[in-house]
Amino acid sequence: MTENKGYHAHVYYNQATKPTAERLRDTIVGKFKVEPGVLSDEPRGPHPISQFAVIFEAPAFQDIVPWLMLNREGLDVLVHPLTESSYDDHSKNALWLGTPVPMRLDILRPKYSESLLPSAQRA
Repeated sequence: MTENKGYHAHVYYNQATKPTAERLRDTIVGKFKVEPGVLSDEPRGPHPISQFAVIFEAPAFQDIVPWLMLNREGLDVLVHPLTESSYDDHSKNALWLGTPVPMRLDILRPKYSESLLPSAQRA
């Protein structure tokens, strides 16, 4: 049985949609119990374009993901679990809202660093 330690939601943007992404990030942080990441204008990890992430615990999925479905303001969003396989999480276990962004899966490490897990899951 696979253990899920939480989720990431990655919201993708470009220079034209960055103000929308900033507003969405502020709204998510104000509305939900999440650990927000910074807006990253450069490719980062497997993400080939600008994005920001929020980290949240598994029970919050039922509130955050349906809200994002309806309030993502046209931005593309990747939601993935945090299991023992970051490769699987960003590929076969991924949930997309909008148009999928081609991931750079070849650079993924097998395990997540502690900083990428919800704080409640950190050792």
